[in-house]
Amino acid sequence: MRAIGIILAGGNNHRMKELSQKRAIGAMPIAGSYRSIDFALSNMSNSHIQKIGVFTQYNARSLNEHLNSSKWWDFGRKQGGLFVFTPTVTADNSYWYRGTADAIYQNLSFLKSSHEPYVVIASGDCVYKMDYNKVLEYHIEKKADITVVCKDMPIGANVERYGTIKMNEDSRIEEFEEKPIVAKSNTISCGIYVIRRRLLIEMIERCAMEDRYDFVKDILIRYKNQKRIYGYKIKEYWRNIASVEDYFSTNMDFLKPEIRDYFFKQYPDVYSKVDDLPPAKYNVGAKVSNSLISSGCIVNGTVEDSVIFKKSFVGNNCYIKNSIILNDVYIGDNTHIENCIVESRDTIRANTFYKGEDGIKIVVEKNERYVI
Repeated sequence: MRAIGIILAGGNNHRMKELSQKRAIGAMPIAGSYRSIDFALSNMSNSHIQKIGVFTQYNARSLNEHLNSSKWWDFGRKQGGLFVFTPTVTADNSYWYRGTADAIYQNLSFLKSSHEPYVVIASGDCVYKMDYNKVLEYHIEKKADITVVCKDMPIGANVERYGTIKMNEDSRIEEFEEKPIVAKSNTISCGIYVIRRRLLIEMIERCAMEDRYDFVKDILIRYKNQKRIYGYKIKEYWRNIASVEDYFSTNMDFLKPEIRDYFFKQYPDVYSKVDDLPPAKYNVGAKVSNSLISSGCIVNGTVEDSVIFKKSFVGNNCYIKNSIILNDVYIGDNTHIENCIVESRDTIRANTFYKGEDGIKIVVEKNERYVI
């Protein structure tokens, strides 16, 4: 493909509460065995984009560990590769990334040293499948300066936390509002853009000269009347992990057979870093219904309508319902967990009761697992 890829995975989101205290949103576990950034990386790989830059910043340790090898997504045999950029102190600059445009500006040499004519920019916190080649073909056909991937949200959805757009009959964007107080449209931006590489360099350099740092506010909204900015609508599954409720419902979507079939049984595939773990083990007395149980888990109790991530242990007479158990959690005997998200590496003592009454409860227990 005649494009390089940029994945923006550096931001923090306070609506994720305790879940984002030790990891970036791009590293949030999804569907038992994946991270949220895997979907953007897999889309890049399946679209034959060979050169990818991932911009990380906030709590990037687990995300950097996940990205320590490009082989899982098949990037860069002899050309291209997977490049991870974190903020660095230089003679000219000692700032952290002050916004999405500033993140690109601080790594502008990555764009300038590339030869591909186009750039695909994506967010690292969205769950979806997409062939970016189709967006690029649409971009060229429309003779667009920038193409924004967008989606019509159902009536009544909370679109005020997204960027909302209005298009004319030719799909050219006429209005673009970032997180409006009252939305005038239910069409939202999906945070995926196609732009010519030279134009992007020119715009980013101009933003930096004027002390502007945000890609949406300072490029898309500012230039909407001067540049040819078009929208490309998608109808397929797309979710943004922007809050605890979004994260919970996105994982619960994977309990639906049609969603699992779409992501895991239909071409193209979704790739992730592979851990060499044994298959899940169900001991005598275990009862599991409508749940995802990942590799390395041992289940003794009852699990209903839940997602259990890798290397978790469920004790005897436990009852887990409508919950998400993250990686490497030990749950003691006779424990009841309902409507909860249990943080990774937690140790839940025996005879414990947790239930989310008014929404989803986040459980963070750091008890010592092994006592000498």
